[in-house]
Amino acid sequence: MSSKPTAWLPAILGLALGLASPAAGREAPRQLGLKQRVELILAEAGPGTRFGLVVATADGTELVAIAPDARFMPASNTKIFTTAAAFETLTGLDKPDVEGGTTVRLERNGRSVPDVILEGRGDARLSSAPGCLTDCLASLADAVAAKTRVVRDVVGDDRLFPDERWSPGMSWNNIPTSSGTAISALTLDDNELALRVTPGALGQPPKFEIASYYSVENRAITVPEGKTQLSFERLPGGTVVRLIGTIAVDAEPELLSLGLDEPAHYAAWRFRGLLQERGVRVTGNVTARHRPSAAPGGPVIRDIAPRPASAGGEVLARLAPRPLAEDLRLINKVSQNVHAELILRRVANRRGSGSIADGIAEVRAMLERAGVPRSAYDLSDGSGMSTYNRVAPRGMVKLLRWIAAQPWGASWRSTLPVAGVDGTLAKRFRGTLLQGRLFAKTGSLNATAALSGYLIAKSGRTLLFSAYANDVPEDVSATKPMDAALQLIAQEN
Repeated sequence: MSSKPTAWLPAILGLALGLASPAAGREAPRQLGLKQRVELILAEAGPGTRFGLVVATADGTELVAIAPDARFMPASNTKIFTTAAAFETLTGLDKPDVEGGTTVRLERNGRSVPDVILEGRGDARLSSAPGCLTDCLASLADAVAAKTRVVRDVVGDDRLFPDERWSPGMSWNNIPTSSGTAISALTLDDNELALRVTPGALGQPPKFEIASYYSVENRAITVPEGKTQLSFERLPGGTVVRLIGTIAVDAEPELLSLGLDEPAHYAAWRFRGLLQERGVRVTGNVTARHRPSAAPGGPVIRDIAPRPASAGGEVLARLAPRPLAEDLRLINKVSQNVHAELILRRVANRRGSGSIADGIAEVRAMLERAGVPRSAYDLSDGSGMSTYNRVAPRGMVKLLRWIAAQPWGASWRSTLPVAGVDGTLAKRFRGTLLQGRLFAKTGSLNATAALSGYLIAKSGRTLLFSAYANDVPEDVSATKPMDAALQLIAQEN
């Protein structure tokens, strides 16, 4: 064999050097093929990140498939399953949500002074905010004040669903935050409590404002001009919040959102305050009633405690929240965790329990109807906060194709964020071919990035896609190469 270099060797060396450079993906020769060029773009994330991507046409033909059947943590892509199951199984989504409306009643049990019972029915939007106009806790307080001037106990009743405040796989460090706040059939103000922090004198602790439901141990400090870095700590089940970090002396007030471990109790506590403002004397305590959940692996407990529907006493008022379809739009547009979890439990009520397990069973039944292989998913919650969730890109694309063929498919798609326009995609894809032409659910959690939905390619045809990045190293962005890959695919089709 001759040792003289052949004419094609420089071209091979040049191609090898191009492959060694991640940035070469954007300028790679077309003869590499679309998949190889996409892989080069994804390589810009650097070592460590594990990507999965499937892009298909409306008839299911795959244009790009990278680790299509590998399983990834989906983060808030989980909300795709939850909201689709709601469209598939729940009725009257475009009508006032009477079934979910919070109820207030009096319960005497032979006593002259009644207890007042606040019954949650799974509504995620009950509000005690100043200036509330719809679905207002104040309306229920008005109903009590019009009936009686004295009550004994104020009771928050969330027995419509079993007492499963957190899903399996919820990270403990998320529990004190608004992202991981507890789930309850009696939900008020998104089960969040605001802590407002303003600078103090230089070198002194900042000032703060918070409802007296929590107490604050203030360990923060006011520093010279610079970056504010405030955070907080709270033990699960505790009511003491430790404020830590720094706030710049010239900073604007900082608003921290705290989670609640006892939503039903908090709602009753807040209700007592509204009753007292209306001149109703409360002689007893603030308490909560829960329905025990099942032991792990055991049957769901349904009948230990009576459900609100069968509860006695005099019903004074029931709210009628706005249509549930509006809440489904909110869930996907801004990725609202509490609302998604409550939707999963309302879907579960088709099986009579309101449990996480029965909600996931309904989702699984939907996925079977959609023809999604069982190996393509494992789910433990409805919001994506569980680190146990796993999804394969090919299975997600199969579901998206099935959704598009359903009578409610267009309505569901309208709940998705629009690239460069609104929701969690408002700042992504701006000034690109995909601005206003990509409709997808985002996801981010624990070294995870996700994006799944529909896009309109340069040719005008609609493509379905599901993209995941897992094991993303700290300080690395996986969304930039992910977005660039989708732009390339849209440009080429």
